[in-house]
Amino acid sequence: MSGGVLIVLQARMGSRRLPGKSLMTIAGQSLLAQCVRRLERSSAGPVMVATSTHVEDDVLAAEAASLGALVYRGHAEDVLDRVNRAAALRDPAFVVRATADNPAVDSDSVTRLLAVMRDGAFDHAVEQALPCGATVEVMTRRALQVAAARATAPDDREHVTPFIRTAGNGFRCAIVPAPAALSRPDLRFTVDTWTDLEYMRAIFRHAGDSEKRQATLEQLIAAADRAVRADGEVA
Repeated sequence: MSGGVLIVLQARMGSRRLPGKSLMTIAGQSLLAQCVRRLERSSAGPVMVATSTHVEDDVLAAEAASLGALVYRGHAEDVLDRVNRAAALRDPAFVVRATADNPAVDSDSVTRLLAVMRDGAFDHAVEQALPCGATVEVMTRRALQVAAARATAPDDREHVTPFIRTAGNGFRCAIVPAPAALSRPDLRFTVDTWTDLEYMRAIFRHAGDSEKRQATLEQLIAAADRAVRADGEVA
């Protein structure tokens, strides 16, 4: 194991509910670009976009390369295998898992969780109570390897970490409270549908996010509060 950190960003064009969403734009940048640039802000390690070998994902691989990210292409449905093989190319001590439908991913969450992992000898850590889509997951390379070798259930293969997080499988997992200023589990900052995309576009607009000014998670939360009218609709 080489040591260090690798940030693996899962992305595919073949979303069931919103096909092609990874290249749809928010504040003038694709969702993929928003994620790559926010994750790079952590300075924890390189970002590797892990996509599939399907032809439809050629454009995604090209976009990732244009952003300066590393690229790995693997199995479309067995995401656990894809992420594990992506990590094997660098063999880091820690793997940060993120997904490209979360344009408000918090780079500081990466830093906080890595500190927990290093201080507590955990196999996996995630923050609790951030807005949905703002956190990442951090795991050891060893935990990822063991899961990839042992997990057989379809859900475990598709979603990467359920096997690690399941009690009784022998892993030490930490659920870390979010900082008080960012503790907003009532907010949904992920993109699964067209409605989600329009909502996030409005939030980023209210936060003044642009290619030259990247809003922090705290600023996006404040923008969400300003943007919502009394009837619950985004202005």
